Amino acid sequence: MSDIKTDWPSSLDDNELDELDNYLRLHARDGHLLLDGVHGLLSALSVGPVQVLPEEWLPEVLHEPFADEAEGNRMLALLAKLNDSISAELDVDAYEPILGEMDTDTGPMLSAAGWCEGFSRGIDLRAGLWEKRLADDPSLMEMLGPVMALAVDEGILSAETEFEKLSDEEYDECLAQLPAVLGAVSHYWYEHPATEAEIDAFNQTGDTSNDHAAPPRQRSGHWVH
Repeated sequence: MSDIKTDWPSSLDDNELDELDNYLRLHARDGHLLLDGVHGLLSALSVGPVQVLPEEWLPEVLHEPFADEAEGNRMLALLAKLNDSISAELDVDAYEPILGEMDTDTGPMLSAAGWCEGFSRGIDLRAGLWEKRLADDPSLMEMLGPVMALAVDEGILSAETEFEKLSDEEYDECLAQLPAVLGAVSHYWYEHPATEAEIDAFNQTGDTSNDHAAPPRQRSGHWVH
């Protein structure tokens, strides 16, 4: 786990991250997002074309009633703080993705599977806007290259052509590029916002489907930030 300390009040400390992580693990079912996935989801929404309100993304994270009001208020506060921390970190070039840690024969390794799954679901919440712009502007697709490579490598996205698995070095390089990728994508949508026509088309279709996403992969291990 990183020992880097943040200086802005919106970021969760390690104890708060542990608390949220434990809650999500305790209530997780097949296909539910864990902390790394929630961070990926909120990261996609933070850098996306339009605002997505909590009432729309919370159902992607919470799937059952809280045991009591105090617990519910606490988890909602932690999720709100996590959401706020992403834009705060991006603003000062201090964003770090929360990643999974997998046990292997050679020791623990970082895994972007959960983060990529969450990021994919975040894009799916505004799929129509993302897909149209990705089709119309190759530069946006190029910016997202490292995310796409990790997602395909982890089986989150399917490749149209045969895709060779990333080497360990290539995988680590893609991980290292994630903060710059998110910063660039956020700047892209700021400089080239969704047009009224694009938003109107999205609103008319109500496209929040997840039909084109690959089935969620099963994950284990602990988060690393």
